[in-house]
Amino acid sequence: MQLSRSQARVLIATAAAAVFAATFIIPSTAQAPPAQGGASAGQPPAGRAGGGQPAGGQRGGGRAVSPAAQRPPETATPQTYPEEQVTAGRGLFAAQCGFCHGRDGMGGETGPDLTRSELVAADVRGDKIVPVIKNGRPEKKMPPFNFSDTDLAALVAFIHDAKVKAGTLEGSRRTVDLADLQTGNAQAGRAWFNGAGTCSTCHSITGDLAGIAGKYSPVDLQARFMMPRTTKPKTATVTLSSGERVTGVLLVLNTYDVSVRTADGKTQSWPADSVRVDVTDPLQAHRDLLPKYTDADMHNMFAYLWTLK
Repeated sequence: MQLSRSQARVLIATAAAAVFAATFIIPSTAQAPPAQGGASAGQPPAGRAGGGQPAGGQRGGGRAVSPAAQRPPETATPQTYPEEQVTAGRGLFAAQCGFCHGRDGMGGETGPDLTRSELVAADVRGDKIVPVIKNGRPEKKMPPFNFSDTDLAALVAFIHDAKVKAGTLEGSRRTVDLADLQTGNAQAGRAWFNGAGTCSTCHSITGDLAGIAGKYSPVDLQARFMMPRTTKPKTATVTLSSGERVTGVLLVLNTYDVSVRTADGKTQSWPADSVRVDVTDPLQAHRDLLPKYTDADMHNMFAYLWTLK
């Protein structure tokens, strides 16, 4: 499923960051990885991916399907575990692994969605999962863990149970992966940043944006450049009929009234139809860009900002 640009902009401007992180879907503009997992009974024949999509994650017309929207890999060897073992593994996983992989194993702050993992799909009662837990993955910043054999068996039971339950959920998209967002061209994004987007007139990659990709998750980074948050208030200059001007922090501006708090801490108010009000919004430049972004602009900007680590 893809959102139109207008739908995406409304979503970004109105949703809370947590909701955005779970629901904002960027249409992909690049070749997605081939559909994962071999065909089994009841699946479409070779040359077609699950869900009626062409193999290789391609939609009609050559547009790629987002990796997170593709079907997860099928478990090679179906297996079941005692409920008490799954329950024990659930508590252990939440305490030791939940921060990175999420309490349900579907992805967290830094760790991937284990219910979509090729390794988990190929695992048979821990033969592949247990070595990873014991040895860690330093290249992915996963530390090694020293669990007892009983705890390891419980973790394996929970992970497999979580994968089975995830497969029963309606719809295939549950998260937004980095691969969903990382489909743009960084060089084009840099050109847009310094050119048509006029971003460089206010921001510097060696100043306020230095290392920004290391500070935020991919989804949060996308949200912040499209609709950033700020603690700086709006200010307003109110011009009275006499020509006098009063400038201060904008407190109220509606059809009937306008109020500002001046530098001396005093609040002044006027009927809105009796004065002229000029508002200065620290985020106005970002708001002005929202109706101008193309899909390519959004993808390219993210690709460029993601290089600033």
